[in-house]
Amino acid sequence: MAILSSPIFQYISSTPPATRSFAALLLLLSGTYYWLQWRQPEVTPVSLHPSVPFLTLIPGLSWIYPWTFLTSSFVEKTVFELIFSLISLPLSLRYLERLWGTLETFKFIGTTLVVSNVVAFIVSWVEYLVLGSEFFVYGLEYHGQMALQTGVLVAFTQMIPEHQVQLFGVLKMRVKRLPMIYVTFSTAMCLVGYQDPFILIQFGWLVSWTYLRFYKRTGGDTPGGGPVEYGDRSETFAFIYWFPPFIHYPLSIAVNSAHALALRLRLVPQHSGSTADLEAGGYAPLPGGARAEAERRRAMALKALDQRLANPAQNPGASVPPQSLPSVSSHHPTLPAHDPPSSHSHPHPPPRQNGAMTSPPLGLSAVPQQAKPVSRGEEPDGDADVGVALEKGVRGSAGGTVPT
Repeated sequence: MAILSSPIFQYISSTPPATRSFAALLLLLSGTYYWLQWRQPEVTPVSLHPSVPFLTLIPGLSWIYPWTFLTSSFVEKTVFELIFSLISLPLSLRYLERLWGTLETFKFIGTTLVVSNVVAFIVSWVEYLVLGSEFFVYGLEYHGQMALQTGVLVAFTQMIPEHQVQLFGVLKMRVKRLPMIYVTFSTAMCLVGYQDPFILIQFGWLVSWTYLRFYKRTGGDTPGGGPVEYGDRSETFAFIYWFPPFIHYPLSIAVNSAHALALRLRLVPQHSGSTADLEAGGYAPLPGGARAEAERRRAMALKALDQRLANPAQNPGASVPPQSLPSVSSHHPTLPAHDPPSSHSHPHPPPRQNGAMTSPPLGLSAVPQQAKPVSRGEEPDGDADVGVALEKGVRGSAGGTVPT
């Protein structure tokens, strides 16, 4: 009972299934690799280090062991790599699984790892055919979780791009900058000769972005059903925004052409409301929480605000100074009054404020009257005449003219 109540056991039991399975498989296959490496330290003439070809991905032998396209990702060849993966990935996957669900998390992990290894396998054989060196097919041993580490950073960039993190207690930067920093590090390592396993970082970035952009299910998750959508076609997640602004235009031409070709070949699904342009698309809300949704909306609002501030002449919401209505006295001068108002007349209507109309109060002498004939000995109906005059004056003021 003491073991069941321990904090470690409670943390493991509260971990979602996909994350728990991932950590267990990583520990199992890495431990198996260490044990086999210790029991059978066979050194191949090309690689000059012990290898386990049925667990790791060796391009010249993987066609015999096709399961290594998956198992090689769960083998960390050093203890340092294993500790780093166990610290970083389960915490990140735990967060993603609570937003996406267990099935989508399994699909994201499998797609990112397997497709990245397939691309690395093809690239190694192309290098062997072009350069003629057997090192590229027998000397490289792809392994580890670097592809998934990059994929997790891409997923965080999709959901919380403006969130600020602190690296090593010193550097502060936004989440959307982290994937390209990792990719730049991978490029530098490949240029100095460490293609294995650092090139998997670049493939993991491309594969995870493609999956989240076009293939991940984002609609139809409500209990009542609804339209099923795939991918996130929002402009903030477009491919060109991974790069500096000065290359956006030439890069957009290339990626738009590639996207149009992929649509014609039916390699990517057509998104409802989207256009053929890769950089323009409808906004697809993310399932799984108001925080991620708020971050995305905040990023899009900031971008729209910057565009409006940069182009104030094209701002449709620019304020227009209100124009006051013309007063009656400005067009038609008030007729001179000859007689004071009758004692039976109604009170004058109060003048309008805010400078909208400044016409003087209407009286009997301000508006011509059509007096009816009065017979001898009959009192004139002053109240009726004043009511008619007031009614005609109000109508004339509403129309901008005084009836004549």
